[in-house]
Amino acid sequence: MTNFIEKKMERLISVTYPEYLAFSLKMENQEFESEIKTISLVKLYELGKISSGLAAKLLNLSRVDFLELLQKYDVSYFHKGLENELESDLSNA
Repeated sequence: MTNFIEKKMERLISVTYPEYLAFSLKMENQEFESEIKTISLVKLYELGKISSGLAAKLLNLSRVDFLELLQKYDVSYFHKGLENELESDLSNA
């Protein structure tokens, strides 16, 4: 039942971009579109809007693979609030 509901509720986001953009990045159009999806989900994770598990699922990756992917985009797997909290704890130790 859950899969039916998940499939039924999917939406499509369309992004218009000039054809030369993908070319200038030395990417095929499909590769560029995949990159946009990945970057969007990485940013949503970085902002604390979605979990690593959800982002991984939407990218058809394991959670561990998604967390490793964050390095490519220079994104910490710790959220900013958690980083600040840990830094505060370390300075107070």
